Amino acid sequence: MSLALYRKYRSATFAEVIGQDHVTVPLRAALAAGRINHAYLFSGPRGCGKTSSARILARSLNCAQGPTPEPCGVCDSCRELAPNGVGSIDVIEIDAASHNGVDDARDLRERAFFAPVRDRYKVYIIDEAHMVTTAAFNALLKLVEEPPDFLVFIFATTEPDKVLTTIRSRTHHYPFRLIPPQTLRQHLEGITAAEGIAVEPAVLPLVVRAGGGSARDSLSILDQLLAGAGPDGVTYSRAVGLLGVTDSALLDDMIDSLAAADAVGVYGTVDRVVEAGHDPRRFSMDLLDRFRDLILLDAVPDAGERGLINVPQDQLTHMGEQAIRLGGATLARFAEIVHTALIEMRGTTSPRLVLELLCARMMLPDASTDAASLLQRLERLERRMTVGGQADPAPVSETRAAPRPAAAPVAPEPVAPEPDQAQPEPSAVVAVAAPGGLDAAALRRLWPETLEVVKQTSRRTRALLDSAQITDVDGELVQLSAPAALARMIGEDSNTSVLKQALSAVVGGTWRIEVGAGTGPRAAADDLPPPQLAATSTRTRAPEPDPRDEPEFDAGPPSGPTAAVPASHDPEAEAMKLLSEQLGARPIDRR
Repeated sequence: MSLALYRKYRSATFAEVIGQDHVTVPLRAALAAGRINHAYLFSGPRGCGKTSSARILARSLNCAQGPTPEPCGVCDSCRELAPNGVGSIDVIEIDAASHNGVDDARDLRERAFFAPVRDRYKVYIIDEAHMVTTAAFNALLKLVEEPPDFLVFIFATTEPDKVLTTIRSRTHHYPFRLIPPQTLRQHLEGITAAEGIAVEPAVLPLVVRAGGGSARDSLSILDQLLAGAGPDGVTYSRAVGLLGVTDSALLDDMIDSLAAADAVGVYGTVDRVVEAGHDPRRFSMDLLDRFRDLILLDAVPDAGERGLINVPQDQLTHMGEQAIRLGGATLARFAEIVHTALIEMRGTTSPRLVLELLCARMMLPDASTDAASLLQRLERLERRMTVGGQADPAPVSETRAAPRPAAAPVAPEPVAPEPDQAQPEPSAVVAVAAPGGLDAAALRRLWPETLEVVKQTSRRTRALLDSAQITDVDGELVQLSAPAALARMIGEDSNTSVLKQALSAVVGGTWRIEVGAGTGPRAAADDLPPPQLAATSTRTRAPEPDPRDEPEFDAGPPSGPTAAVPASHDPEAEAMKLLSEQLGARPIDRR
């Protein structure tokens, strides 16, 4: 029978204890100076090294060269108290979970006055000390307060507040903490190297997260994965299946679909989660963890380098792009919705229904009037008003633009409007990507903004387009699919002309629309390009109004994508118009 990893790699000296320098450094200093106390209290979460440190302290006290912070490892006491040693007769470990009564305390008190058989100190290690009853603590109080010179108590507990105050006040209290993820990951990498088993890089972050900062729990999980390793070692797919965590590809699909407002993609991901046998509650927990990581990336772009997020570098890059596309307000609202849904899932008979409902709430910020929904809608407006979709939106009084893939600075080329086509009244004319530079996935990300422009012209067309999906983009041709009953209606000139005008306003250039019958495939996560397209695949183009009918336009700065603003343009009035149309806001009468 093989030895469990958490026993095989148990720390033998204070130098080997990981993630607890705030405890081991002062303890080693006290041992080196000979300032030995008669009672210690080690507290902290499970699996963080309390009992191991208690044994190391006993080993350091009774070493033939001690008391010393570095046990020699060769004397009888050191060998007996080694991680896999037989134990010493002068070091007594007591499990307080089963020896917590007054009679046990009295028996300990009677035996404690006998001198050690061989070693320098007689050490009592009382584990799970919070289980000792108040009466038993009171029976030990006098002994702990005034013990013989050779007697040392070490109490270990996960709940120090349950230890009798009069006992706690007579000890040196050392609080242990959960081990930082980066430190724990390095420890696991060393163990896998020592075991000689290959482990894919994406597996260790799963183990660290599942272990929750506990070295013992993490080593138990790693031990299970190593035991079931195949010829190729421990693969990511096998670890995901064994640990029951959500595959990052599913999380990426959900996040990308939410960012593109792709309802088919969102509910399709939910269906894949259920069909794969995943627990909807576990998926929601993992989704909440992903939103947490994205919120950190939005607030601290170098969160990965700072150790705030523990994911592989390739995944970190993609997550950074997701954080930019969603924005802080949207991410915060999504996280709150998922957190609330997790509470609702407790005891529910249909967790899938709750998961689908939370997706519906995330997809419909317009249906809510709370502060988080309004902030998300404002953030969406700001993103539309940002030139080139950059992270720092320009002031409302200066620019207004729909988000688009960034392009290299290219001089705008005038495009004459079609004689029989009414042009939308612009509040500002912006440089945008020309047809041919966008694929279907990129246009899907601009689809919500396009529908908003359609709504301003024709609510009927906007309602019909709710049933349409973008299936392909070929140059200037946009192919849509819709149920057969609606495809003919959408394909009418009165509707396609409105859609072409909206696409010209949001994306630029001229477009052709083709509508076919069908439901339309969803955009796969692998097909979604980064928010910025290569400069070689796009060019900027903006419609130039007839100078006889429109106010004069001033050329923007030549250093990048520009927005030409009419000389008579009133920024404040335009901002008020946006707020009124998009959010239903109205001025406050201060009279």
